[in-house]
Amino acid sequence: MTKVTYLTEDGLRKLREDLETLVNIERPKISKLIGEAIEKGDISENAEYDAAKDAQGLLEAKIAHLQSKIASARIIDESKIDTSQVQILNKVTIKNRKSNATMVYMIVPESEANLKESKISVNTPIAKGLMGKKVGDLVDIKVPSGVIEFEIIDISL
Repeated sequence: MTKVTYLTEDGLRKLREDLETLVNIERPKISKLIGEAIEKGDISENAEYDAAKDAQGLLEAKIAHLQSKIASARIIDESKIDTSQVQILNKVTIKNRKSNATMVYMIVPESEANLKESKISVNTPIAKGLMGKKVGDLVDIKVPSGVIEFEIIDISL
């Protein structure tokens, strides 16, 4: 059974671009390397040939993985997202009740997570703890360093 992957339109576009690059640029490069290695003679003891074949195997695995992800992708309808409670694709402003530090995270599908952009996966402990909560709610979230109490300050798109 194929696992459904939820993505934004932007996330799906990026996956398709990555796949196109692998198929149209990387695959021909590796084929060329294999051809050049074969031209050098005996392939049974040819390290260049072995390396190129290994690279080809890894590339084909990446291509198959992306194709599978794209085939099982479901687009999240951003127009149906509301901000009355925390859900995927919301920007959530939270305040650490102990340190008074304020953070803003966008909750995204796992494949689109990027901490540098403050995008956290829906599968992280923080996101799981926030899901379904409303502005003003206090939430205790278990993180590797212990339990932290957060207050939800704002929910937006």
